[in-house]
Amino acid sequence: MNSTELTGEIREANLTYLMLAQQMLREDRNSAMYRLGIGADVAEIIEVLTPAQIAKMASSSVLLCCFRCDDRAVFELMAGHGRIPATNNSHAAIVMTGKPAARMSCAGSVR
Repeated sequence: MNSTELTGEIREANLTYLMLAQQMLREDRNSAMYRLGIGADVAEIIEVLTPAQIAKMASSSVLLCCFRCDDRAVFELMAGHGRIPATNNSHAAIVMTGKPAARMSCAGSVR
């Protein structure tokens, strides 16, 4: 994949993320904030973005979303590497719920 294709993929991911985030926030704000790993201040901004603002933000070559955690155990559970495959997703959600929000958010991992 060349640089132009990669930039296009990032822009598409940004657009999809922003549109999904806005829809989630409008349907159930508290649940969306938890699932997206964002605070109330960011939620307020995303909720009121116009389609033109979303398109402008999405056109950035910087990925706007990030993985919420860097915990190997959670990723292994989500990938189906747990002892009981049927409960892997539930177990991963429980582990993530127990972590402080700042630890799981992008802001918590950027130094």
